[in-house]
Amino acid sequence: MNLFIKNVNMLQNGELTPTNIRIKEGKIEEISKELVADNEHQIDGKGRMIAPGFVDVHVHLREPGGEQKETIESGTKSAAKGGYTTICAMPNTRPVPDTKENLQLVNGLIEKNALIRVLPYASITIREAGKERTNLQELKENGAFAFTDDGVGIQEAGMMYETMQDAAKIDMAVVAHCEDNSLIYDGVMHEGKRSKELGLKGIPAIAESVHIARDILLAEAAGAHYHVCHVSTKESVRVIRDAKRAGVRVTAEVTPHHLLLTEDDIPSDDANYKMNPPLRAKEDWEALHAGLLDGTLDFIATDHAPHTEAEKTNGMNGSMFGIVGFETAFPLLYSKFVKTGTWTLQQLIDWLTIKPSQTFNLPYGTLEIGQTADLVLLDLEKEQPIQVEEFLSKGKNTPFNGWNCTGWPVTTIFGGEIVWQEETN
Repeated sequence: MNLFIKNVNMLQNGELTPTNIRIKEGKIEEISKELVADNEHQIDGKGRMIAPGFVDVHVHLREPGGEQKETIESGTKSAAKGGYTTICAMPNTRPVPDTKENLQLVNGLIEKNALIRVLPYASITIREAGKERTNLQELKENGAFAFTDDGVGIQEAGMMYETMQDAAKIDMAVVAHCEDNSLIYDGVMHEGKRSKELGLKGIPAIAESVHIARDILLAEAAGAHYHVCHVSTKESVRVIRDAKRAGVRVTAEVTPHHLLLTEDDIPSDDANYKMNPPLRAKEDWEALHAGLLDGTLDFIATDHAPHTEAEKTNGMNGSMFGIVGFETAFPLLYSKFVKTGTWTLQQLIDWLTIKPSQTFNLPYGTLEIGQTADLVLLDLEKEQPIQVEEFLSKGKNTPFNGWNCTGWPVTTIFGGEIVWQEETN
């Protein structure tokens, strides 16, 4: 489909500027206010903002093996509704993409069922069991985006070091959920004043930061690109900042929920507030914001982690960790931080597009002539509450249900094709 998008505003030098966009054969061909439509399908932007499609390098699609929680089809529909056009799927599937054959299986499902671009991770160890390392070269040759054991931190330093050495040789990133299992103590939320008030076991902040500190030294020795998932503590921010200053090739992400909530926001023993890493203390929250603004934390990723209703209705002790994020990320962050003047609109867009792309050398996240036409049309005036019953994701597990937000995606274009569009009456 050839597209002509008229009457839109795009960010240029931090300012919204009126323009029109012509798309041919899936690429952005022209960008100019002076363009006139030819014999092509037209979209009237009605003065809304046009931006690059969002990029999320940390998502869980669950398929194969967890289809009751999410499928590639439902997950990519949800992502498209949220404005995402490129997502990177974690390897906690069954089977795990730990061999050439298993990764090919995942790629086949993606090719068949995905509405947008899905780049699959491969695991560091067989079955993510932490015992036997995978063949990184073979996995790279079969389409692995990067390597991670996802929600299971690599506990043995030697195994992580050898993985980093091998990954450095083939110029691939090692991505880590950082958690020292010996410091978890069966916790279900942050160890702090709120866990004591609720009578629940807490996870100390050092369970994360100690693991990051270890891995940074290993990455320095191995010369590897080391990426830290969902940073949540002030100590973690500090060691990552120090590592960057020392020239270590370390990058890091932060989630919307860790930017929006602290332990003080947990109203009761409610598993919609149970995520890993957990919601931390106010001083951690402050450090995350400072780290994002000074570049210690490179971008924002959702850690979209859908679960069934049954898996999230048994309180903190009896429920799974995880929160969905695709359909709420932009409106929440825009409402909380851009509308209040805390961030600029350009900063938010960059953290959702070009910053993750640059971190992993992906050719996405820009709105430029010649680039693939991955775009999202945003209504920055639209105001409505988050309503979980309207989610396209199978997962409804979020603490943000009912939050009133301004700024919503209304159309998502992937490779020049409309993959999601708001229903209009």
